[in-house]
Amino acid sequence: MAFRNLDQLPAYAALKNLAASAVDLTRPDIITTERISKYVCSNGEFDLLYGTQRVNDDVLEALQQLADESRAVDQFLDMKRGQVINRIEGHDSENRQVLHTACRDLFTESPCEPKATAQARQELDKLRKFLGDIDAGVIVNSEGAGFTDMVQVGIGGSDLGPRALYHALSAYQVAGRRVHFISNVDPDDAASVLNKLDLSRTLVNVVSKSGTTLETLTNEELVRAAYVKAGLDPALHFVAVTGAGSPMDSPKYLRSFYMFDYIGGRYSVTSMVGGVMLGFALGYAAFEKILRGADMVDKAAEERDITKNIPLLMALLGIWNHNLLDCETLAVLPYSQGLIRFAAHLQQCDMESNGKAINRQGDFLPYQSGPIVWGEPGTNGQHAFYQLIHQGTTVVPVEFVGFRESQYDQDILIHETTSQEKLVANLLAQSLALAVGHKDDNPNRTFPGNRPNSILMADKLTPQTMGALLAIYEAKITFQGFLWNINSFDQEGVQLGKKLANQLLDHLSSWRLDGEYTGMTSDPEGWALLQTARVIRK
Repeated sequence: MAFRNLDQLPAYAALKNLAASAVDLTRPDIITTERISKYVCSNGEFDLLYGTQRVNDDVLEALQQLADESRAVDQFLDMKRGQVINRIEGHDSENRQVLHTACRDLFTESPCEPKATAQARQELDKLRKFLGDIDAGVIVNSEGAGFTDMVQVGIGGSDLGPRALYHALSAYQVAGRRVHFISNVDPDDAASVLNKLDLSRTLVNVVSKSGTTLETLTNEELVRAAYVKAGLDPALHFVAVTGAGSPMDSPKYLRSFYMFDYIGGRYSVTSMVGGVMLGFALGYAAFEKILRGADMVDKAAEERDITKNIPLLMALLGIWNHNLLDCETLAVLPYSQGLIRFAAHLQQCDMESNGKAINRQGDFLPYQSGPIVWGEPGTNGQHAFYQLIHQGTTVVPVEFVGFRESQYDQDILIHETTSQEKLVANLLAQSLALAVGHKDDNPNRTFPGNRPNSILMADKLTPQTMGALLAIYEAKITFQGFLWNINSFDQEGVQLGKKLANQLLDHLSSWRLDGEYTGMTSDPEGWALLQTARVIRK
């Protein structure tokens, strides 16, 4: 199919006209009970309340046309069926399928590519047996004792998503199990984790699809050295998640699980990248519930009516705010302490996916692509950066995430309300305050309002709900990439820094071996590296 830029779609011109007279949320007749009740989209676990967005029926109709003209849902289905979409036409590129949805395509009929689904089932079977062997005492340390801890060694998509889900679901941990993460090549990161562990009772899960990731391999060697120093055999403690045939696909690991090149790192949480660690921490059944929640959303994302498809509607509202109302950033503010690392995961998933300046034909974009994404949990954020989003000169659209019930069910009445009720009340109040604002004779106490936001609300943060939330954002990001006509599935932007870092390390290695710097010095880039190496040596 021929892909068109966003600004070439007829509906885009209509939206530009509508943006010139966008809904003013501060008008007293706008935020009504009828509007709040009307502008709700529901998919399984979640309700999306978007009455506090600057939209009306005319805008929604134009956004529907935009989705239809871009063939956003058709492209999503093509992705699930295994069409090669990780590519740039006429240029060298990864040229791959994109099949992270196959990891959870296990429960209902789906258009997912069958080979990828079969491979996902095979890895899940391996995981189920591995976890069963741990529980049954088949896998033990050299003294016959079971394992209480696991260290996940990885970076980027091998760390951010798994870490976010582990924190989100710590309320559901298997008794006596803990997980720790080492990602930064800073040796202090590894030391701070290892120093507090009984290594004899600890498994190490090393995650790298290529088996060549510099930070991960460096940290793996640091951890191996700690085991050897403690008189322990790493072969009894280390497992690997990697690509089949990679340098890490080796008998030196207790077990090896595979991830495949059609699953991008930032979309890999529901593969073995997250599965091994989450299965150890939560149990296999809980990991399967995560997959079920994600699968439900993957199916819901096939709906063409945007008012019945949460991720597609969120994608379109994001484009309305970003491209038509000129809002440069997006704050994702979860009112759940469990989601303390979720915004960090979304920063990679969104900004590494859609931080692109060329389209799928290799031409430079004439409009903005992905926004800057940031956020922290409420209510802590209210006492930090909410000042700016309420009264600052920059309009920051907000996506709130909240839950009607707490995870631990440990709460009491204080002033006749529970803490969870206070948390949700704060969420709703912030949403309303951003929308309607407040007029005051004192300009310092005036809130301009008209700041678009929406609320994703579910009953409780459970493994299944977390899987759904993860898939909502994965699909939202994917839809936006389709609409912007960009490739959301490569990450060339991280490659130049890696290349220069390796060259710089060559300089340092040369100095350590023979007291001289070698490498490129005849061009400005090489000269800069040489000078940097000298600075480091000082």
